[in-house]
Amino acid sequence: MILSPAWKGRKYAVLGLARTGRATVEALLAAGAEVTAWDSREDAREAFAGRVTLADPVETDLTGFEAVLVTPGVPLNTHPIKPHADKFGVPVIGDIELFAQAREHLPPHKVVGITGTNGKSTTTALTHHILKTAGVPTTMGGNIGLPILGQEPLPEGGVYVLELSSYQIDLTYSLDCDVAVLLNVTPDHLDRYESFEAYAAAKARLFEMNTIREDWGRVIVVDDPMAATIASRTDCVFDVGSKWLANQDPSHLSLQLHWPTLQGPHNAQNAAAAIQTCRSLGLDWTDINRGLRTFPGLPHRMERVGERAGVLYVNDSKATNTAAAAPALAAFEKIHWIVGGQAKEPGLGETEQHIGHVTAAYTIGEAGDAFADALAPHCPVSRCGTLDIAVHTAALAAKPGETVLLSPACASFDQFRDFEDRGDRFRALVHALADSEATP
Repeated sequence: MILSPAWKGRKYAVLGLARTGRATVEALLAAGAEVTAWDSREDAREAFAGRVTLADPVETDLTGFEAVLVTPGVPLNTHPIKPHADKFGVPVIGDIELFAQAREHLPPHKVVGITGTNGKSTTTALTHHILKTAGVPTTMGGNIGLPILGQEPLPEGGVYVLELSSYQIDLTYSLDCDVAVLLNVTPDHLDRYESFEAYAAAKARLFEMNTIREDWGRVIVVDDPMAATIASRTDCVFDVGSKWLANQDPSHLSLQLHWPTLQGPHNAQNAAAAIQTCRSLGLDWTDINRGLRTFPGLPHRMERVGERAGVLYVNDSKATNTAAAAPALAAFEKIHWIVGGQAKEPGLGETEQHIGHVTAAYTIGEAGDAFADALAPHCPVSRCGTLDIAVHTAALAAKPGETVLLSPACASFDQFRDFEDRGDRFRALVHALADSEATP
């Protein structure tokens, strides 16, 4: 558990007791803080009965409190906690800010912060994997893996690799990353920000908190227009787009051909960012190349879940907007595309440039009809409604050498708990196809 002696005897309020909130409360209690905590779920509150003061911070006199901690899922633009805390002059922060405060009490280490609309999970996991295979003590947290405060401190020389959403950046004020990475900024989460520019500014704050270090710096994939704009305003930048990767020495990199889980142009960008990050941390090409070759990939991100009758089935459920779905459409040909869910934006967005790869489309969820109407001029469309019907229909239509791709370009909350639940369901449906094929 990561702690700071500075928390001892101070008063904190914690709103939200899911995984991150629980880890935050446990760390504060272990450090000797006084904690007021709340969650709308009774079972979540009961887990802390007798250990904390159970009260809603929105209805609490916050005089004398050090901070209110909220989970990234609390919308600061609409939730009453922010104006309530402001009345008492109490900051609203997250667990990443507590980690930043605890850093001075940890063994000497470095922190990598990785943000971007798309690709940050892959880049975070890849950077962590390269470091780990090179023998560097490392862990990953933030928006991926276990809550950072619940993890054990790394020994001297360790590297904390943090995936950071814009929401998490909004809730920290002192996270000074040794290497900060911005992959891209495309329209997303606009229900939480007044404009696209405000969302981009939230991402850019990761750099604004940085101390400029000689021979260190910020890694930005400048193939993305907004990232390039932010790069133009930022000192000590390593520009690492696809052209940068193409200009590296192929005898060292062996190029993407030999990175089995990092195919497609988007993964070229993710790999470029991870490579430059690890170079900034002092790794040599041999160690970096070993990590690129052995990276296992992430579930739900262009995950090959099986092959049936010569047809490949790919789970890209994590593609929750059109910019995230476009790379998968670019990476495969003769695609039977399962698309739809809870739309974050109108139209086909960045997927439109790859429609030529789509043999047929199968629409699901709330946005199913809108996608069907948009795709009808380009390819045959089946309005399936649900994922099980879509998988079954696509399996009947697909021919050997073709790909059935779940890359929904939408959020999952209309029909599933989250994108993992959606991807798990797709995987189960594909495996059921294989089982039925094997049944005499």
